[in-house]
Amino acid sequence: MMTNLTELAIKAALKAGKRIMEIYDTEDFDVNFKSDDSPLTKADVASHHIIVKELENLSYPILSEEGQHLPYEDRKNWNQLWIVDPIDGTKEFIKRNGEFTVNIAFIDNQIPTIGVIYVPAQHILYFANAEMGAFKLSNPSEDFSLEQILANAEKMPLDIKKEKFTIVASRSHLSPETQDFIDTMKAKHGDVETISKGSSLKLCMVAEGVADCYPRFAPTMEWDTAAGNAICLAAGFDVIDQGTGENMKYNRKELLNNWFLVK
Repeated sequence: MMTNLTELAIKAALKAGKRIMEIYDTEDFDVNFKSDDSPLTKADVASHHIIVKELENLSYPILSEEGQHLPYEDRKNWNQLWIVDPIDGTKEFIKRNGEFTVNIAFIDNQIPTIGVIYVPAQHILYFANAEMGAFKLSNPSEDFSLEQILANAEKMPLDIKKEKFTIVASRSHLSPETQDFIDTMKAKHGDVETISKGSSLKLCMVAEGVADCYPRFAPTMEWDTAAGNAICLAAGFDVIDQGTGENMKYNRKELLNNWFLVK
């Protein structure tokens, strides 16, 4: 089952990514704003509809940033579900800097067991499940089998030699608390390198081995982190909820995440 679900999530992410890039490259897109003042474009909506169409034939409910957010009373018995962010990093999409992703995760009893993150502007696919581990693939084909993809993908973490302790942080949301954490790491490790990135790419960079940790001491939602969390777990890294001191759990009553640290 996990293989089939992973293939399905990859297919949905690649289809959504193709449409996103058609809008990104060739069309003007109006930027609207939701009730929380976060931006929304036609690409977010198009991606949402494509992913839902691919996933909805299965019996699992879908929690998408751009879908209906049911109250916890309706969600609390969802032991298995998809969590989707049709475009993570809409601000980066609007800036046209390429640092935006399609995020699809499968949650089993609050644990993210499958994660797919596609970076359509860079043609990079990150994917993982709890059975096979975590992988990175450049230039994925739309016509694929998981077996073919695995034959060409690199298993993460990659063998990367770093001279400095490396921290990845948000490009758009660097909070004072995050800066304090970076300063503490400088005191502990000496010369520390910091990298700024948008969207869920930060989680992927820790899973790859490019960065040693990712402190996120600013607001995120479950759909921002679920896919990257699955990839990090499969690569052997923890995503520690700073409220509970344990690995993050999903489909909670409160969809707003606590601060967290990936390491």
